[in-house]
Amino acid sequence: MAQRLTSAEVIGLFEKLSNWGRWGKDDERGALNFITDAKRAAAAALVKTGETVSMSLPLATITANDNPQPVTHLMMQAGTDSPRQSMAGVADYFAISPHGFATTHLDALCHIFWQGKMYNGFDAGEVGSHGARKCSIEVASGGVVSRGVLLDIAKAKGVEWFEPGHHIFPEDLEAAEKDHGVRVEEGDVLMVRTGRPKRRASKGGWEPPNRGLLDMAGLDATCLPWIHERRIAILGCDGTSDVIPSGYDDVALPIHIGTLVVMGIHLIDNADLEALSKQCAKLRRYAFQFVMAPLLLKRGTASPVNPLAVF
Repeated sequence: MAQRLTSAEVIGLFEKLSNWGRWGKDDERGALNFITDAKRAAAAALVKTGETVSMSLPLATITANDNPQPVTHLMMQAGTDSPRQSMAGVADYFAISPHGFATTHLDALCHIFWQGKMYNGFDAGEVGSHGARKCSIEVASGGVVSRGVLLDIAKAKGVEWFEPGHHIFPEDLEAAEKDHGVRVEEGDVLMVRTGRPKRRASKGGWEPPNRGLLDMAGLDATCLPWIHERRIAILGCDGTSDVIPSGYDDVALPIHIGTLVVMGIHLIDNADLEALSKQCAKLRRYAFQFVMAPLLLKRGTASPVNPLAVF
């Protein structure tokens, strides 16, 4: 097991691993710049059978102890209200608070600040009551198509799921690579499975402590140099990537800070990787074409998403 870092060492990593200015002082795309046309073309070549697997949870419309702000879904017109003698239709309305622990969503780079700054040094004040003027979800409006890689850490450890608060270390990532016969490369979308949806289906949801964060398995801060070295484009998880609690009172979410703010890596939170885990094990193939199209929300800080793996 890797030695845990002190708070001072974690903060030191933020400066050491920074991608600020790497693609110019005005860049707002961050690590999405690692996805080149050649990378997308190579990802398309991974498609053999055309099978697709969703990595999204269903939109949760019912309040739960781990979902205090469910999706609002209303019917504006129902089939029972329609006249039978002429053409008719139905319509619905929905409203979503994408951040949190229940909706599969893509975090924009403006979502998290560190010492008053977001990615590339843009000031937190760039986000106001009308949304974000810098680093909004708009930068991914062209969609994300790249090579996706699943690291099924739970499978590699021989367990169905990890309990909340379980730390994943760099050696766990590398052990999963070895188990799966795959290596995470530049421009990849990395999805990390802890088994959270499977545990929730078996045991039910669990309540967040008073601090408002939901305890869950995730990456230890020691994984930050590994993430930086591999030059991944996006990091996703069936949790929120961070192990919670992280063990640092002054840096509560070091993975969120280290990726979104420091390295400019967008995050996919609350994915459902159970079907993908089964498909990868069945095919003995943990790399696939990754396809995702966030909503085109101008000045948005996140978007609900339905990421797809194409085999």
